[in-house]
Amino acid sequence: MVIQLSPERLAAPTPRYTSYPTAVQFTEAVGAAESGDWIAALPEDADLSLYVHIPFCGALCWYCGCSTTVVNTPGPIAGYLDALEAELLTVADRLGGRRRVVHLHWGGGSPNSLSPEQIEDLAARQRLLFDVAEGAEFAVEIDPRFMDAARAAALGRAGVNRVSIGVQDFSPEVQAAINRHQSFATTRQVVDQLRQAGIGALNIDLVYGLPHQTEARLAETLEQALALSPDRLAVFGYAHLPQRIRHQRLIPDDTLPGHEARLRLAELATARLLEAGYVRIGLDHFARPDDTLARGPVHRNFQGYTTDPSDALIGFGASAISRLPQGYAQNATAVADYRRRIATTGLATARGVALSEDDRMRAHVIERLMCDLTYSAADVRDRFGPAADRLLPIVRGMDDLEVEGLIVRTADGFQVPEEAAPYVRIVCARFDAWLAATTVRHAPAV
Repeated sequence: MVIQLSPERLAAPTPRYTSYPTAVQFTEAVGAAESGDWIAALPEDADLSLYVHIPFCGALCWYCGCSTTVVNTPGPIAGYLDALEAELLTVADRLGGRRRVVHLHWGGGSPNSLSPEQIEDLAARQRLLFDVAEGAEFAVEIDPRFMDAARAAALGRAGVNRVSIGVQDFSPEVQAAINRHQSFATTRQVVDQLRQAGIGALNIDLVYGLPHQTEARLAETLEQALALSPDRLAVFGYAHLPQRIRHQRLIPDDTLPGHEARLRLAELATARLLEAGYVRIGLDHFARPDDTLARGPVHRNFQGYTTDPSDALIGFGASAISRLPQGYAQNATAVADYRRRIATTGLATARGVALSEDDRMRAHVIERLMCDLTYSAADVRDRFGPAADRLLPIVRGMDDLEVEGLIVRTADGFQVPEEAAPYVRIVCARFDAWLAATTVRHAPAV
């Protein structure tokens, strides 16, 4: 099947769908009172996932869209950890006991901005307050430029069993353009340190669409990344949104590859990783065939593709987002505001959205498309009953997507062909009831 998309379609702003509704729909209608009640209402037998956000880095990468602050002294981190401990205590109290946790994730920023002692203390505090299941995945994101053997050993002692290593691109020209200088030798040394610490499951994060990135440069980066033998790779598309992210204005627009060049970069990465024996997962993840992500089932949340099977995800720290049965709740983004809210109420929720039953249905459809590339009418009806019929006009109105090669009709709905996986967000957007009213600009579709 030939994919036939116009440049306008490729360039169209489209959400990444790590949630539905997306974070741009969050409002102040959800605050600490609402999120506190939602947490307290979780059933005693609910399996929980905990996410901790560490909003500190040793240097500012100009491409980055994460919520983070550059720190060079220990004081801000120590004060932040005090607030984080208070939030952990508040949530544990609202839950009324040591609830079962099946997945842990620390993100940032750079969690390795913590000292070895802080890493172990924070992990111990989580295990004291929550009943972490035997064999639960404990994943941490790191920046190799600020990593050392002591921190690797601390992560191992803390029980971390998966680490995601930020790389983006090894080309010196690309690195200079994004203010992220990270050699292959440095990265390889960190990989060796993590494996020596007993952390065997390693992910590598790459980015396409960066300034001065060419197919030749990305091809070389891919070979270097594969030489590290990661279990998983993620190849994200760079979202250039200088109108929203001030430091991205340091990247001139004319240094970025155009939409068709971005597509060729994405196709190059996909072809090479499939050739190397990795299995494609959804939009932009790749895993070894024996990795749990390749075996499934696969889910999608704010950390990307995951095997996290939890009933609810509770986010801790500045900007962290919780996914609860009743809706989404996001903490205050600025560290000072986060700490003030924690000191006042023990919770830092600044905004969120309560889910309607229609939201839940569309969220399920979008997640399955993002993960399985499949829409099944029977599955939706089994889960949501007659309400599923409201989606039928949407599905019937997808003739243009069929002509473009983005979907193939089936007896029970449709499938997104493997070769059309890079465009699956375009398909998901048809089910997004909020998108037409959205004024915040999203990243391009590819």
